Amino acid sequence: MFNHSEAAIRQTRRTFLGQGMAGLGTAALASLMNASSALGDDKSGPFPNFAPKAKRVIVLCQAGGPSHLETFDEKPELKRLNDQPMPESFTKGQPIAQLQGRALKCYAPRFDFKHYGESGQSIVSLFPKMGEVADDICIINSMVTEQINHDPAHTFMNTGTSISGRPSMGSWVQYGLGSEADDLPGFVVLTSIGKGGQAQPIAARQWHSGFLPSRYQGVEFRSAGDPVLYVQNPAGITAGRQRDVVDAVNQMNALRQPALDDPEIATRIAQYELAFKMQTSVPSLMDVSGEPQHILDMYGTQGADGTFAANCLLARRLAERGVRFVQLYHRGWDHHGGIERGMQICASEVDQASAALITDLKNRGMLDDTLVVWGGEFGRTPMAQGSGRDHHIKGFSIWMAGGGIKGGIKHGKTDELGYNAVEDIVHVHDFHATMLHLLGINHEKLTVRHQGRDFRLTDVHGRVVKDILA
Repeated sequence: MFNHSEAAIRQTRRTFLGQGMAGLGTAALASLMNASSALGDDKSGPFPNFAPKAKRVIVLCQAGGPSHLETFDEKPELKRLNDQPMPESFTKGQPIAQLQGRALKCYAPRFDFKHYGESGQSIVSLFPKMGEVADDICIINSMVTEQINHDPAHTFMNTGTSISGRPSMGSWVQYGLGSEADDLPGFVVLTSIGKGGQAQPIAARQWHSGFLPSRYQGVEFRSAGDPVLYVQNPAGITAGRQRDVVDAVNQMNALRQPALDDPEIATRIAQYELAFKMQTSVPSLMDVSGEPQHILDMYGTQGADGTFAANCLLARRLAERGVRFVQLYHRGWDHHGGIERGMQICASEVDQASAALITDLKNRGMLDDTLVVWGGEFGRTPMAQGSGRDHHIKGFSIWMAGGGIKGGIKHGKTDELGYNAVEDIVHVHDFHATMLHLLGINHEKLTVRHQGRDFRLTDVHGRVVKDILA
């Protein structure tokens, strides 16, 4: 029988040198970072660089591209010019998705706007609940991105590049800061499907760790039924027997780790341990029977029903348990046609729960150190596409709240027709730089060398948007 003692005796010269170099590398790394980080402890990373305002991030991704013109960017002039030709000065030579080569006509906003809160934030009347938290949110009306179709636009928003295979922003955050959760992943993804428009597919690579160790990739929790497949023990298997299996597998992995120094082996050891802990933590996480009825009513869900509302409640519960990055995808905002009816349905699905999350976090004293982001991968055109709007990247809206963000303000603006961002423009790279800054990370220092080059979430771009910081 081949045992560990024999393995030590049979070391080759290559193995000996490999182990020696691995030891020297680990010692050097430990001198640059704290020791627990060098050993792969998920509870601490090499950052923050300075005192953070936010400890965690919740991203409410409205997948499909919600129209800024029917949400947060009021345009009276577009309403006045309804059905008239779109001035060529706006569109000539500009990227247009499906309207390229067609007659372009102005399309008035479908709904009225109202002013909410002491700040008087202008928000579409479809969002009365968000209006109730208007003084807590910062609306950015000058977002721009670089990709005009859904999948590459999601990839750009998540990774800072349209090239697939790079780490997602949640992976970067977990890599830099580690996780505060002992028994849950540090990066969790939740998805829901709305009924208000075409539900474009979302690929799992949107929350992948890319060239970072796979322990940093997002873990998708299903919104109904078993949240994580196979996390429960099979019939007849006790926790004790499962512990024996995990210990045995980890011991075998540990035998190879000194020889190979492969970060994926360390990942497997850590993930087996995490999976074992999740067998207890996940059922208790999903059990909302202990939530007061007024909380369930505030979100508009009884929990675990697969809706965006249920996922917002679950996001708060994950944040309470130390999960660093929670990303919700609500699919159904792709309104190439029927935007009036589609917006009404989408608003009814997300308005109450989005506001409830802000209120709930605030009431628990968590909003101050939780950054909440609401928005899609791009906006929609001021020009008509039948009864809808086409994709648009030159100016759109998102909002941010909590975690060091100044509430009750609007930042930036688009032109009078909502086509081009013209003031205080915020690029996706700037959004990423600002998010990392709020977490205490200098975006220029969060780098990883891969294939001979230093990579970072913001590539070689990005600036912190200081005007929106509290």
